[in-house]
Amino acid sequence: MTTVHNKTHLDEIAVQNVHDNKDEVSLVPMGFTIGLALFALVLSLAGYGFRLAVGDDLNEVLRHAAMIVPAFVIGVPLLFWLGSLVFNKFMGATIQRRNALTLGWLTACVAMLWLMGTYS
Repeated sequence: MTTVHNKTHLDEIAVQNVHDNKDEVSLVPMGFTIGLALFALVLSLAGYGFRLAVGDDLNEVLRHAAMIVPAFVIGVPLLFWLGSLVFNKFMGATIQRRNALTLGWLTACVAMLWLMGTYS
């Protein structure tokens, strides 16, 4: 009889642990998020100083930077953030906004490094 009682008690503890884990919020550390955002900014600006030093026209460099920098630093993370809102609303997911932004900046950094490697 004690084994049945112990099994029931263990089942109750397991169910309680499952309910407790659903309430926990798992966030990427803030330092990692800020670091990726700054790294995305540095990567997106990396080649423009070199282009100016080589002698490219300032207006052409600024026009190109005005399109590329916001696309990678703001656009990609914003798309991930909006995607998390859609998934949370329509699919019942619990994606945290900071995690979505962090993944967006990570993806932007990887994409920029891939582009730099391709065109170097």
